[in-house]
Amino acid sequence: MSETNYPVGDFLIRIKNAAQAKNREVKDSATKKKVAIAKALEAAGFIEEVKSKGGVLSLSLTFSHKSPVLMDIKLVSKPGKRVYFKLSNIEAKRGPSIYLISTPRGILTTKEVKKVGLGGEIIAEIW
Repeated sequence: MSETNYPVGDFLIRIKNAAQAKNREVKDSATKKKVAIAKALEAAGFIEEVKSKGGVLSLSLTFSHKSPVLMDIKLVSKPGKRVYFKLSNIEAKRGPSIYLISTPRGILTTKEVKKVGLGGEIIAEIW
């Protein structure tokens, strides 16, 4: 598994591509940030199971009626342009999508950030 300039973005796009191809499993190299993102996606219901063993991260995508729950992922922050939101901007967010947000307390979803009362870097928007 090769690494790129933006491993987090590559990891999220692998998940998106697997969902669009209706693959049930995704494997990638395990890093702390990728595991934290996978756990946040699991808490949001997009991933069924997260396993990390021997430096390999294995994810099982959640399916409903033979189609993946995860519809799309849009990368918001990129290496050349980081996007940060205050809590007020996150609370103003409406619609079916959620944000993955990097905060001082780890990677959290929109719902968790509202509970904790923090802002942070918007990693991706997920439908």
